Amino acid sequence: MTNKLSGLLVLASVLAPWLSAQKAPKETLLALSKRDHTLSIVDPGSLKVLAKVPVGNDPHEVVASTDGRTAYVSNYGLGAYNTIAVIDLVEQKPLPQIDLGPLRGPHGLTFAGGKLWFTSEVAKAIGRYDPASAKLDWILGTGQNRTHMIFVSEDLKGIVTTNTVSGTVSIIEKSAARAPGPPPSVSPGANNLPGPPPGGSPGPPGGDWDETVVRVGDGSEGFDMSPDGREIWVGNAHDGTISIIDVATKSVTETLPANVRGVNRVKFTPNGAKVLVSSLGAPDLVVLDAKTHKEIKRIKLGRGSAGILMQPDGVRAFVACSPDNYVAVIDLNSLEITAHIDVGLEPDGLAWAVRP
Repeated sequence: MTNKLSGLLVLASVLAPWLSAQKAPKETLLALSKRDHTLSIVDPGSLKVLAKVPVGNDPHEVVASTDGRTAYVSNYGLGAYNTIAVIDLVEQKPLPQIDLGPLRGPHGLTFAGGKLWFTSEVAKAIGRYDPASAKLDWILGTGQNRTHMIFVSEDLKGIVTTNTVSGTVSIIEKSAARAPGPPPSVSPGANNLPGPPPGGSPGPPGGDWDETVVRVGDGSEGFDMSPDGREIWVGNAHDGTISIIDVATKSVTETLPANVRGVNRVKFTPNGAKVLVSSLGAPDLVVLDAKTHKEIKRIKLGRGSAGILMQPDGVRAFVACSPDNYVAVIDLNSLEITAHIDVGLEPDGLAWAVRP
């Protein structure tokens, strides 16, 4: 009997990692709880919480790496904190946090080109972290107050941020490479600034960037790029409006009176047909027609809502109803609530993780 029991224990120890891995589907929904300081890993099929992993103080936004194996969470605190939590989604456990040093108040996150991009509200800057080298490898100032959310294009040549206190959007584009040339001539005795070294200089690391600052409305927070890349829709929390920016001209073409007090997040459906608008100060999720800009429906969620996540196939949307402590699941065809998910107190940031 002892030998049989020992054999079973050995077999169990061998199979345990394999059995554990089968519990997590390839696609998972990630949902933050700001008050519980946890990240919930949710099976989007059954809507069951598979695990809750501790993160840092005041978690606001979450993003997954391209391979779906790692999640990153910004610990915000209105500038009180300067860390990004790292979570192993396969083992469902926390990893050592990223210390951002003077880049306090990290908030918006995105993952592009194999690297983590984030905003630092206190530093009025964008930063980039390289997981391969475990180092911050690039920082760029915006010169705007409370640089909040961030978008990075697939080719890594375009960046968009909202700047909440300034009421602006920064459209940042990588400049064309400048050909190196000879140093400028220096007149004897002239008060000349030092020139580049012989043979010219390729410019600062990472190249040059050009920033266009577009004035939108007061309290610009959540925004989204249309799937065709032609428009940026920006939610203005203080105005209850949405500014539409034409990407080609970098100018506001229309301001919609969305009648949404405290606009928080703005998200296109994957097919670009509809736009969902959440508000922490109102009970409704507003659905707009992206082409006509007319209101389609107001969905009663509870007392307010924050983060919005579109399922990649366009079937459902997930909305964090922070005051009511659940994530609402919305059928994007019927525009009806089909379920609620309990992920802890005051849910906010949401993300989708896909493993190959």
